[in-house]
Amino acid sequence: MPAERKGVPYRTPVKVASSEGFETMSRVPSLSSPFLLGFDEIERVLDRVTKGADGYPPYNIERLVNDGENPERLRITLAVAGFTRDQLDVTIEENQLVIRGRQQDDKSHHYLHRGIAARQFQRTFVLADGMEVMGADLKNGLLSIDLHRPHPERIVKTIAINDQE
Repeated sequence: MPAERKGVPYRTPVKVASSEGFETMSRVPSLSSPFLLGFDEIERVLDRVTKGADGYPPYNIERLVNDGENPERLRITLAVAGFTRDQLDVTIEENQLVIRGRQQDDKSHHYLHRGIAARQFQRTFVLADGMEVMGADLKNGLLSIDLHRPHPERIVKTIAINDQE
């Protein structure tokens, strides 16, 4: 993806709702600064994740404070009513937390009205380097996944400057 075209930053068209309907606007990639080197892959991952988001299942992300027993952590909670533990998969794939749900249509039922469909989903969250999944729980139709980032030790490295006369 080129950062510039004829001196103008690369812009991605985005549909935005307005009072007169939808308008096409341009978005300047947030990682196109000349001071951010080597972040091309992150931008591609962000584009891929946002394109696949259809809003199902709904989810919350909350920060939980250190309670003495557990460190400060993030909790992702997904509304997965109707799914059993066997129908859900939580995996980490290339620094992405991937949650999948698979339900099979039960052919033995004869519905007069079908408002609750057997549905499959995949929800992806990009994890920062060092993020660890502490565990996942399913309770009352809510799947909760706790994440923790240990505090990395601060590394200061001096780079030798060669004298090339």
